[in-house]
Amino acid sequence: MDENPNAHRPGMADVARLAGVSAQTVSRTLSGHPNVREHTRAKVLAAVEELGYRKNDAARMLSSGRSRTLGIVVFETMFYSRSAVTVGVEHAAHRAGYSVSAVTVSSLDSTAIQDAMTRLSEHNVEGIILALPLVQVNKGIEDLTRTIPTVCTDGSRTPSTHVVTVDQTMAARLATEHLLSLGHETVWHVSGPESWLEVGGRTKGWREALEEQGRFVPPALQGDWSPASGYQNGLIVGRIPDVTAVFVASDEMAFGVIRALHELGKRVPEDVSVVGVDDIPLAEYCSPSLTTVAQPFESIGERAVERLIAAIENPSSAAQTETIEPSLIVRSSTSAPA
Repeated sequence: MDENPNAHRPGMADVARLAGVSAQTVSRTLSGHPNVREHTRAKVLAAVEELGYRKNDAARMLSSGRSRTLGIVVFETMFYSRSAVTVGVEHAAHRAGYSVSAVTVSSLDSTAIQDAMTRLSEHNVEGIILALPLVQVNKGIEDLTRTIPTVCTDGSRTPSTHVVTVDQTMAARLATEHLLSLGHETVWHVSGPESWLEVGGRTKGWREALEEQGRFVPPALQGDWSPASGYQNGLIVGRIPDVTAVFVASDEMAFGVIRALHELGKRVPEDVSVVGVDDIPLAEYCSPSLTTVAQPFESIGERAVERLIAAIENPSSAAQTETIEPSLIVRSSTSAPA
């Protein structure tokens, strides 16, 4: 017979009653407090076993004064990069003995982000990771980051916010300089949406790499991170006769660009070389396999947790920025121009 979900679940008071001790003694025993006699500890643990009691987060918080919970604010998206950062956060948090509470926002508006942070603070999280850019910062966000240790993974910050981020300017330079080194006269660029701070860094690195070598800087085309937007921009660059190389600001948009080039009768890389950014798992298995600039998403999440826990343990520490270098992964989608 299925267990009745409405049946009474044993609580700390039930354990205390069966063991013949106070609820405070049960709490101390379960939190490993040293000032509990062995005989008493044995009675409490026996009662826990007999009742099948499971110590919950509320009990831990009551006994220690800490929730052992980290919060994360993520942008509502199906794209791999966001989910991979979250996986890294969860793995590192669990290894350190913390749970993770996530809130998703569908807008980068400062009010939406402030509301998400407020909801997490009301659930007594000890720190917050912002896995999205702070495009605009209002007073409410500034006040929250002064009150709750906060780490941002997209390069933006308030004066009190720690940052763990990838050098996006270097990512673009690696891609662009790779294409120029193969002999291409210039490199076209499909960027992401302007509201994302990392887009500015990638566009800056692409432009600087061309200007430093005295090359023509084409107008940047804009996508929205989706393969569909890459496809639409691929139809544009594929109809420009002189285009031989394209740097695309994400792998998923690069897949769309390659699809469009194939449909227009352009061979990749013989006619047009393509470089993406991210190195998502599918990049190695598309046709041709995609040359890309790898971002260690899970490592970003893990480092963000480590930085956040350090800030929780030492609240007076000054806000710091940790920049992670990306790496170029050369595959089959790039070659010298025909």
